Amino acid sequence: MSLFFRRRGTTSLWPAGQTRYSLDQYVQQMGFSFGGGYFPVGTGGPISTSYPSNPVEPIANSFTGYSTGGLFDNPVVAGLEWIRLNVFSEARFVWQQMRSGRPGDLFGTADLSLLETPWTGGTTGDLLARLILDADLAGNAYWARINSEIVRLRPDWVEIILAKRLITIDKKTRQVGWRKAGYAYYEGGQAVTSEPAVFLPDEVAHFAPLPDPLATFRGMSWLTPVVREIQADRQATLHKQAFWENAATPNLAVSLKVDEPEKFAKFVELMDREHKGAENAYKTLYTGAGADVTVIGKDMAEVDFGNVVGKGETRIALASGIHPVVAGLSEGMQGSALNAGNYNSAKRATVDKTFRPLWRNVSGSLQVLFPPPAGARLWYDARDVAFLRDDAQDVAEIQKSEASTIRQLVDGGYTPASAVAAVMSNDWSALVHSGYLSVQLQPLGQINSSTAPAGATGGAGA
Repeated sequence: MSLFFRRRGTTSLWPAGQTRYSLDQYVQQMGFSFGGGYFPVGTGGPISTSYPSNPVEPIANSFTGYSTGGLFDNPVVAGLEWIRLNVFSEARFVWQQMRSGRPGDLFGTADLSLLETPWTGGTTGDLLARLILDADLAGNAYWARINSEIVRLRPDWVEIILAKRLITIDKKTRQVGWRKAGYAYYEGGQAVTSEPAVFLPDEVAHFAPLPDPLATFRGMSWLTPVVREIQADRQATLHKQAFWENAATPNLAVSLKVDEPEKFAKFVELMDREHKGAENAYKTLYTGAGADVTVIGKDMAEVDFGNVVGKGETRIALASGIHPVVAGLSEGMQGSALNAGNYNSAKRATVDKTFRPLWRNVSGSLQVLFPPPAGARLWYDARDVAFLRDDAQDVAEIQKSEASTIRQLVDGGYTPASAVAAVMSNDWSALVHSGYLSVQLQPLGQINSSTAPAGATGGAGA
């Protein structure tokens, strides 16, 4: 099998000096010696030239099916997904200092410029929008850093290559789970090409916020648990449509005492022509020749159509992580749910339970492609997210409390810089004492002005 990627001088897809292996060469490279024997990737015997024989984790659902049957075809799913996308894509990426395992100040460097312009004409928002769409519909998003761009690997064209994790117990080799050996990407899918581009684990950012419990590394779509609810919602829409198409009346059973099939067929044709369809709604029905008309079934009011549909919408919203009140779904637009306080509480719950975990996860996933400076990590900055602006009053109250705490610490003799750092990071070990105490703590007549800071008469806080 030939090399998938070769050096191509200035036109190379990869940086100068970097080459790509064929799949067979890659598998041979990933094999390793252990206990005097050679163990190739994912197999107990010799390397196979047939890639499908090696263990892999493809995505567990139909990416195309979820896109067309869910996002494109269902207004509830579409509305929830647009909320997820619009809020998620407003964050920015920054570095965050880490002090003794606790988060500190946010800062930026030129190393983050590629995240700000991930491809020609692209923005951080474009990158995050694509990330969340792939993760929500396929359960997985895969991105590679190639030259000066961040390149999307369509998730249903990617397979995770697995390697056996082996240990020795009582001089016997045993398998304990799997390790991630790399990624195989088939442009156009395996039906189009049989030779994948192979990536090492640290060459792909894998964003899978909802883990698949039946897999080791693969994620799953939030749509998976509510597929039946989505189908039921679609059937409810078809039911509503059929109700209007059939004159907006209950189902009718017409009994006609006619022995000749031709006459019966003509009666049915005339009945449909005169009374079927929304344009014939509310017309008076006249029957003759001994025809008996009986109402069967129930209309939408009798089946409590709105309540039934609303319950399904709420269950779909629950899986999406978006509160029904925030999404404006029918069950969220009733009674006290419309109060400003309840809406703010619902929105805060959505941010804390859904968006902040998503932002934390994507920051860690992209850190594979963007190694942070020493003592820092890749993090998100949500201060400019419009969805969070209504919390400004809460933020002001928190800042007021923090300012009071900082003032008390400084009055107690701690340095201003360490007091700020301790409060911002919630790490009291960051406090550094100045060596001076407040004048209130000194015995009367024992203030030594010669040892006090310049301009002070009794130490810090005097």
